[in-house]
Amino acid sequence: MRKTVHSKLIACYILIGIIGFLFATAGGSHFVESYLEGEVGHRLYDGATRFASDEIAKTQITEADKEGLQKLVDILASGEEAGVLLFDENAHVLVHSSNIASQMAVSDAKSTETDFKDTDKAAINDNISPFELDSELWESAEYRISNFYGYFDSPQLNVVAPIKDSEKILGYVTYHYDMQQLYQKRSGLLGILQMIFFGVYALCGLLLLFYQKWVHIPMKQIIKGASEYANGDLTYRIPVKSEDELGYLSNTLNYMADKINQNGEYQRTFIANVSHDFRSPLTSIKGYVEAILDGTIPPEMQDKYLNIISHEADRLEKLTRSLLVLNDLDQRKRMMNIRRFDINDVIKNTANTFEGTCSRKNIDLELLLSGKELFVEADMEQIQQVLYNLLDNAIKFSNDNSSINIETTVKNGKVFVSVKDHGVGIPKESLSKVWDRFYKTDTSRGKDRKGTGLGLSIVKEIIRAHNQNINVISTEGVGTEFIFTLEKAK
Repeated sequence: MRKTVHSKLIACYILIGIIGFLFATAGGSHFVESYLEGEVGHRLYDGATRFASDEIAKTQITEADKEGLQKLVDILASGEEAGVLLFDENAHVLVHSSNIASQMAVSDAKSTETDFKDTDKAAINDNISPFELDSELWESAEYRISNFYGYFDSPQLNVVAPIKDSEKILGYVTYHYDMQQLYQKRSGLLGILQMIFFGVYALCGLLLLFYQKWVHIPMKQIIKGASEYANGDLTYRIPVKSEDELGYLSNTLNYMADKINQNGEYQRTFIANVSHDFRSPLTSIKGYVEAILDGTIPPEMQDKYLNIISHEADRLEKLTRSLLVLNDLDQRKRMMNIRRFDINDVIKNTANTFEGTCSRKNIDLELLLSGKELFVEADMEQIQQVLYNLLDNAIKFSNDNSSINIETTVKNGKVFVSVKDHGVGIPKESLSKVWDRFYKTDTSRGKDRKGTGLGLSIVKEIIRAHNQNINVISTEGVGTEFIFTLEKAK
């Protein structure tokens, strides 16, 4: 089964939790204990060396003033959590602090009156001090952890400092910190460390939940949508509505699916329309040719039907030419030949080509041109095509004995060209559809079935290729006006 990034992330999160807890417990315990040992040992060592250098303490040891020494030792012990022992130069215990008696393995009476050799736990020669034996050991470190030669029941953090007068050793002061106290402090700090770890771990878990809600689930929906589109279901909608990048991606994919679906519908409609518009004249041509060949149409009537066949062939040629122009514009295969030319002159020449058609319908072409010359920058052949299609359309839908106005004006560096007829007009509901390929209004179909429905589509594509605009204004029964812009030549 394929593992997702999300499942890997959860597995990684659990693994990190386990490793992190073990590290916080085991490693944290070691680090905390080491820190506490160092901090306590250094503090006690400083206290011991200060006492050992105190002149009053030296005097009292020399004079064997146990009462005075006891007071000093109690004062020292009251400021620390450690017990204090004071030895003479032969390792006899002179005094000890009251807070240390319960921890001593040797009874109080013995410890104050005898030396280490009198106890079973300190097997030492009567004339040799244990500190003299281990003097190098104690001088090599500030503190050591042991039961201090069996003097205590439990491990102690021990600090030893010699009391000297010049080079003569008068005695020793020792500090003894019960390690049980240190372990209790370690447990407290370790508990705090574990609580902090669990707090951070819970926060990471919360972030993982947020990730699932805001990233993982939307991403799964987007992936599902992409899969649906790949399988051909372009009606599927990705239900991600957030205002972040994933929401933007979702909207973009939905928009893409809409456009692809629309293009698919357009292609199906386009093919259907092309098939219909080709089928009608081909059916007529085929029918009339067969009728002529089998003698159904007598020789004296053949000229009439041959003219019909020629007319239908012209329709096919016009339709094919229009389709090629549209394809050329769609694919941007034709390079624009932008140049400077007189639009007024092009309008006059285009109008002249419709002189015969206008005469038959008694339609007047009125040219209202701005100035004698008006130069623009555009592709002259394409603009001729625009004018031809607009004029052809205007004449087709104009009533007999009417007029068509062609006007040019200049405004804000743009040339506005208007073609206005006084014909049947376009219904309001059809205005937005006149640019669609193969679209014909009902009036068009009833009045003139020779149109291809591609003329205005070609016009729109040409004007758009020039980065210009074209609009239509129409009132049914009154007339229609098409207005497009061109760049005025400098």
